[in-house]
Amino acid sequence: MRICLVSFLVLCSALAFKCSGPPDGAKRVSRGDLVKDSYAAYQDSLVECWNTMISDDNHKIVAMSNLLQELIATTGDDHEQLERFEERLDQLSRLRYTQKSMANSDVIEEYDFATTSLVQELISLAESKIDFGHNITLQKLVDDIRLADERVNNYRAEYDEIVSKYNNFIAMNKSYLTGVSRDSLKQKHLFQMVSVE
Repeated sequence: MRICLVSFLVLCSALAFKCSGPPDGAKRVSRGDLVKDSYAAYQDSLVECWNTMISDDNHKIVAMSNLLQELIATTGDDHEQLERFEERLDQLSRLRYTQKSMANSDVIEEYDFATTSLVQELISLAESKIDFGHNITLQKLVDDIRLADERVNNYRAEYDEIVSKYNNFIAMNKSYLTGVSRDSLKQKHLFQMVSVE
């Protein structure tokens, strides 16, 4: 979770070092080169932060799938309900937002609603089983899902922090980023916008 923050601190350190000026006799670096280097570092940080967040979300989905399989294997009844859970779980990956679809806050809200309700229902079902207190596999899967669910907002806050700084950087330095496609220089969307609305 702190990988994004570490990447950002490395970026800031590199910028501070470059901005402090070269030692006597060293080649001077142009403002344009510094901006392009910073842009590349921001891009790397954004990709790393996004991938870490999505990877953790994938881990949660896999844990929910494993929990569902464990419930199917240990439960003699409720097959129709478990099949409906499987269908809903299969839909999650298709419902998930992308960096582009985040422009529509409804996409994030729909995904969050589908995920939250499925997490709550699966955990509730697992904990209602008589053997839950003795089934270490069920307990571990429930814990994994809960912990991953708790990390979502932290990852989104870290992503939003980097995106905010990136958006400000682009606004201030667009003229130096010649050769970079216009699409790459568009402002990126924040999760924060969803919670504020």
